[in-house]
Amino acid sequence: MRKSSTRQRRDRGAPNNHERWLITYADLITLLLIFFVILYAMSRLDLKKYDMLSQSLQMQFRKADSLLEKGSGIMEGNMDPAKYKTPAPSETPEPTPSNKPQREVKKQEQELQDLLKVIQKYVKDNHLENEVFVVDTPQGISIRLSDRFLFDLGRADLKRDSLPVLNRLSSLFDKLSTTISIQGHTDDLPIQPGAAFQDNWGLSTGRALSVLRYFVDVKELDEKKFEVAGYADTRPIAPNDKEADRQKNRRVEILVLRQN
Repeated sequence: MRKSSTRQRRDRGAPNNHERWLITYADLITLLLIFFVILYAMSRLDLKKYDMLSQSLQMQFRKADSLLEKGSGIMEGNMDPAKYKTPAPSETPEPTPSNKPQREVKKQEQELQDLLKVIQKYVKDNHLENEVFVVDTPQGISIRLSDRFLFDLGRADLKRDSLPVLNRLSSLFDKLSTTISIQGHTDDLPIQPGAAFQDNWGLSTGRALSVLRYFVDVKELDEKKFEVAGYADTRPIAPNDKEADRQKNRRVEILVLRQN
């Protein structure tokens, strides 16, 4: 009886562990992971070392005293090692920077700044601050002309009073070598029935074209230096919620572009 109870206590004190296989499985997964990491590292090709090996093999194949039979190599001709030599940094010719583009950019910038000063002085001397606005922008010199100064309501025929300003601008533009963009803009009010234009797109484009034709047809400036566009009410500079702001949006902008 005493032996039997001792055996029972031993059986209860050392139960079987049914999860020991997890340790072996985890070790196997770890080893597989290491194996694939090593395979990935071995699969990466060092292009620089591969290129050096390729050149070395080519040189050996071309040498007349190689171990190949007849000693003439397996590639035609003799290889000139200097041809495959990578030039040292001091031997690589560096391009000489040209100062011409910098001179052109500096000259153009000086032209724009001179233009800005001349127009600002002209506007001030002739008390046109409420009709002509000029400012330097990242794109270039912007000359904004109010529509009431240039045109009658809903029309694209230039007013006679605006011609002196356009004459002055044309004399300045004739000396420039940059592109000049003429852009027409309107407010968001629809065109009245029976007007000369169907919508604001036609009105804004027609007004920009009238200014362009005056510069090209009347003042005989080179048409290649101009570009023209009509934007209708898509580029307002003020909210279209009251008449004073709508008046600001009805304009023709002449942009003397800053070309990089």
